[in-house]
Amino acid sequence: MGTILIIEDEEKIARFIELELKYEGYEVEKAFNGRDGLELVKAHPFDLVLLDIMLPGLNGIEVLRRIRQFSDVPVILLTARDAVVDKVTGLDGGADDYITKPFAIEELLARIRAALRKKDGGNPLEASQVLSIGSLHLNTKKREVHVNQNLIHLTKREFDLLHYLLENKNIVISRETILEQIWGYDFSGETNAVDVYIRFLRSKVEEPFGLKIIYTVRGVGYVIKDE
Repeated sequence: MGTILIIEDEEKIARFIELELKYEGYEVEKAFNGRDGLELVKAHPFDLVLLDIMLPGLNGIEVLRRIRQFSDVPVILLTARDAVVDKVTGLDGGADDYITKPFAIEELLARIRAALRKKDGGNPLEASQVLSIGSLHLNTKKREVHVNQNLIHLTKREFDLLHYLLENKNIVISRETILEQIWGYDFSGETNAVDVYIRFLRSKVEEPFGLKIIYTVRGVGYVIKDE
């Protein structure tokens, strides 16, 4: 999915972001000060950089300025400050986006996906890699879902569940089978975990658009079928 560099001096925050990104499938490296981060960008072809503004050694704005002298890698600034001047300075300095701490991890993931899409360019829906039903399109390569051309932000688990159901369209899948395929054979929780994630999916891909594609088969499980 891509390699992301986190330049963040607060190690707990960096570790938290790292774990979330790895769960989503990204490769991650970290640096805890501006100089080390800059050297890593010079040495490796990262797909995106998450850059804190308040850094020891070199602050984030200066790191960004130097990165832009040799690279157009997407950069998202992280900062606890929300003053307009900081945003303007960062964006004028070549940052692709800006997010203020504290932030919801889903928002950060969405901004990362947007920055990577902008970098890749082209049509987000490549027909050879898309599963579709009605106005819903799931791109297996880019791991994106669109409904009526609106990008829907899903977690890794939500995406995998929707992907699995779409691959088995018109086939009723039991909760137990879904757990084995999506959560793994060693999952020790209850089958109602599937019900919870089905509700999450319905709230994101069905309800806002008046769709009905995920059907419950009482006592068995779920099926995606054409309306």
